[in-house]
Amino acid sequence: MNKLPVTISPHLHCGRSSRSIMLDVIIALTPAIIASTIIFGFRALMLILVTVAACVMSEYVTRKILKRPDTIYNLTAVVTGILLALNLPVTLPFWMAALGGAIAIVIVKEFFGGVGQNFVNPAITARIILLMSFASQMSTWQPPFNYRMAAGVDVISSATYFSASQSGQEIPSLLDMFLGIRAGSLGETCALALLIGGVYLIARKVISPIIPLCFIGTVAVLSTLLGGDLLYQVMSGGLLLGAFFMATDYTTSPVTRNGKIIFGIGCGIVTVLIRFFAALPEGVSYAILLMNILVPHIENLTIPKVFGEEAKAK
Repeated sequence: MNKLPVTISPHLHCGRSSRSIMLDVIIALTPAIIASTIIFGFRALMLILVTVAACVMSEYVTRKILKRPDTIYNLTAVVTGILLALNLPVTLPFWMAALGGAIAIVIVKEFFGGVGQNFVNPAITARIILLMSFASQMSTWQPPFNYRMAAGVDVISSATYFSASQSGQEIPSLLDMFLGIRAGSLGETCALALLIGGVYLIARKVISPIIPLCFIGTVAVLSTLLGGDLLYQVMSGGLLLGAFFMATDYTTSPVTRNGKIIFGIGCGIVTVLIRFFAALPEGVSYAILLMNILVPHIENLTIPKVFGEEAKAK
């Protein structure tokens, strides 16, 4: 007599693992890594390696201390390190970048249980902590192709699009914005590289296009209504990096379709409010962090009704 096996769900598997998904994310980030190295010099690549190493070592040591299984193989720490580095200026001291990596993994990720347990994006949270702790170093921007400054020889800094527009300085052309020939963090400058990576993730079905489209679309519409330049607003301030690579994080974004729409629109609204009405010139990181915190409530409001479930009695 043949026995009918009974197992817990899931009964079907798509064939994708966390490692394969993270590998796709790394591939999608490669154009931005290459662009940052070309624009800001070899120190940009070194900064990325420092944050990746700090994240991987922090995860390994923390899980050893807490006697948890090793999870380095799934590459989530590597992705966190790359994303953190892409949110940093190339001139940031290496020890500060390493500290940010440790904060992202130990405090934001592992203290809450590890992979899939953190309620906010580790890279974004670490970036905000570094910005609050080292405001001057986190706001020193190197002009494009000024490799001497990256080596610590020059002390002349440049302005990002938002700081330049607020102070009346000359702003880069739209072509320079698209190609990344401007000051900014490693991963925010080259819109072309970020678009290539975003399209790759969507084509590979690693992410849904709902959150990026709602996020970017909301910023574009509201910025235009408030008198901002649509193309400059979309290509500035890490919007593309945040929309494609950080707002779509599986752990810290909604799983329901309507939830994704609300999340993306919410990120866009907060970003525009900060850009136009707050003291800070940029708000993508803060917008995503705030919406991360609201994800449980968004999902509670948008969870679909189970088929056959009776309506609750009033």
